[in-house]
Amino acid sequence: MSSDIVLTAGVRANLLQLQKTSDLITDTQTKLATGKRVNSALDNPVNYFTAAGLQNRAGDLSNLLDSMGSAFNTIQAANNGISSITKLVQSAQALVSQAQQTSDTTVRAGLATQFDAILTQIGTLASDSGFNGINLLDKNNSADLTVTLNESGTSTVTINAVDFSATGLAINNSTNNWGGTADIQLASTDLTNALTTLRSQAQAFGSNLTTVQVRQDFTKAMINTLQSGADSLTLADSNEEGANLLALQTRQQLSTTALSLASQASQAVLRLFQ
Repeated sequence: MSSDIVLTAGVRANLLQLQKTSDLITDTQTKLATGKRVNSALDNPVNYFTAAGLQNRAGDLSNLLDSMGSAFNTIQAANNGISSITKLVQSAQALVSQAQQTSDTTVRAGLATQFDAILTQIGTLASDSGFNGINLLDKNNSADLTVTLNESGTSTVTINAVDFSATGLAINNSTNNWGGTADIQLASTDLTNALTTLRSQAQAFGSNLTTVQVRQDFTKAMINTLQSGADSLTLADSNEEGANLLALQTRQQLSTTALSLASQASQAVLRLFQ
């Protein structure tokens, strides 16, 4: 059985100091490489878990931000559809006005045909105003839109879909090819009511757009705050860590020299036997 190697107190002390310095250099190099002074719970458990919680919430809000962006585009698509439908209704009103200014039944019939064609286009335009599978102007073929505004799901806004086809707007096809004045007047009344409905819904969608956009801006700001808070708890100062590394490397060189000097006493004893 071999005996243990015995080191002098001076050599052992300098060796221990050299090992500590080497560990500190490794730790500092890790901080510089990762850019963080807290890389695990062992470094600082309070800061590590607090920062993790902040980052998790920021991640949840980021997912909501994507959902709000999709909802914003869905409402915007519907709002664009209303604007275009309004123009078609105004075009239909122009036809009604022309029909009211003539007693020629042939001309009225021609105008009535154009009027019915516009009503068909209103329905087509309404059905084409969807985004990502949701169409707020086509209630018969789409669901309402519910937007979640916070990560707990306790704050939501629901936008109800409407039917903005000609039928949904209560605009009837031309009656009797507009052969009578009463038929033309009925169409005029339908269009006036439809415009009132369109403008009212446009205001509602505008209010919804504002709400979603405000929440988007708030969520972006909150994500930035959470990430900044997490970074302040874990990020390292690269200038400070660089200076620490330089000082530690100098200390390592001095410790190596001190270890060499401490071992010279043992070497002197060896020379006595030469």
